Amino acid sequence: MKDFRVESDSIGELQIPKEAYYGVQTLRAKNNFHITNSKMHPLLIESLADVKKACAITNIKTKALDEKIGNAIIEACNDIIEGKYRDEFIVDPIQGGAGTSANMNANEVIANIALEKLDSIKGNYNLVHPNDHVNLSQSTNDVFPTSGKITAIKLLYKLLAELEELYKDLMVKAIEFKDVIKMGRTQLEDAVPTTLGKEFQAYAAAIKRDIRRTKMSIEELEYVNMGATAIGTGINASKDFLDEIVIELDRVCDLNLKPCEDLVDGTQNLDCYGFVSGNLKTLAISLSKMSNDLRLMNSGPRAGLSEVFLPAKQNGSSIMPGKVNPVIPEVVNQISFNVIGNDTTIAMACEGGQLELNAFEPIIFYNLFESIQTLTNGINTFRINAIKDLKANEENCRRHVDNSIGLITAANPYIGYEKSAKIAKEALKTNKTVKSLLLEQEIFDEEKIDDILDPKHMLEPK
Repeated sequence: MKDFRVESDSIGELQIPKEAYYGVQTLRAKNNFHITNSKMHPLLIESLADVKKACAITNIKTKALDEKIGNAIIEACNDIIEGKYRDEFIVDPIQGGAGTSANMNANEVIANIALEKLDSIKGNYNLVHPNDHVNLSQSTNDVFPTSGKITAIKLLYKLLAELEELYKDLMVKAIEFKDVIKMGRTQLEDAVPTTLGKEFQAYAAAIKRDIRRTKMSIEELEYVNMGATAIGTGINASKDFLDEIVIELDRVCDLNLKPCEDLVDGTQNLDCYGFVSGNLKTLAISLSKMSNDLRLMNSGPRAGLSEVFLPAKQNGSSIMPGKVNPVIPEVVNQISFNVIGNDTTIAMACEGGQLELNAFEPIIFYNLFESIQTLTNGINTFRINAIKDLKANEENCRRHVDNSIGLITAANPYIGYEKSAKIAKEALKTNKTVKSLLLEQEIFDEEKIDDILDPKHMLEPK
């Protein structure tokens, strides 16, 4: 018993390791939820401390909390925000109870840190109580969603920074490849000429839209329901607290936080996460399509398209010597598949709430944070290890163009669709070039044919 202290709750008593800063409700959650065998996201822990700090400051201002106790709570929160005591947050990120376990984990750890700062012992909740003091004027139902939104915003700003760098790198390639003529393809079949630069400019345009959507996602999450307490009615919170808490929280976080216009709506409806996740899914689709294109254009090096050279990053086979695979686009594809799956989970969880509360924010946050973070990390390796040093195989690009039947499209305005189609079929059957067939049929002189079939003349309306 010397190594334990005994704590009790409405369920009964439990032995808590004597040196632990968490308490009985945290340990119950630890015992109940062996789901992911991982801990809460570090930024969620930090965000919980942000919220608790702001609440303590506000409760001191409104005279609801003794200043000495409140300051000890604030100091405890500062320690957690600085990265201390992270091992004391032991609750699985996927948990029942709408986040109550995560909230109580924070309440208990902060209370026990505060007790030590007041020269007391862990578990002396008569002096600093997890619920009565740390959780004063709050409920899990405003603390947990607000902490999740703050975490998502912090993660989205990191994603936004990577997206802006990716956009710049793609535009650099668009300029570098602006004169590299290659064959455009539709349905994987030869179409008409384009340039590699135009393709990369199109990739950049898609990412520019994703930057705009990411900014919209951040704005969507800036509205928080602090002061709503249990169901949005603000029970057990004073009007003074309600007026001040979001202002104080934004001072702590500096994230342009604003109170929800309707706290009942902000407590029961989670469509904002569906919106954010949908934007992440759209980004994943753009990245995966781009990765597909690069893998196709890189294919070969001798039996494929071989229009670009992705940087060689690692051996591609344990049996085939010299084989190099497009591992970076491949990992971006896999991240994208996972994000798309996470979006389905988030959509179902947002839909799954009943009446005054949605109990499924833990799974929403788990998947949302994973989507944002893996996209951020994936974009980083994509631009550094694939885009920056990507090279064009100009010679092969031009060879594909010169041998393509698609060049006959440029002759349509001169000889009509049907005659052009016959020449295309004959070129395919005889393996002759479009130019040679036009010469054989003496439709134009060589100078005119060269002018019509010049790929540079096919890059813009004429």
